[in-house]
Amino acid sequence: MAQLPHLVFGGKVTDPQTLEFEDLNKVDLVGVYGSYDEAVTAWRAVSQANVDDCMTKYVVVHLHKLLEPEAQG
Repeated sequence: MAQLPHLVFGGKVTDPQTLEFEDLNKVDLVGVYGSYDEAVTAWRAVSQANVDDCMTKYVVVHLHKLLEPEAQG
């Protein structure tokens, strides 16, 4: 099975309706994962740990789509 790298990161946002982070120097880089399922597991764990702070948001980025935009997957 091919590796499909995904990045999980997050931090404080200026508005919970957006992805504009307060300070990019303070973004929490959770990690890079070899599959979407692994990334979602990490995302759920860190999001659940911050569930009481509506101004903190974590996301999953499909790095493989950025690295090879012409490829399907």
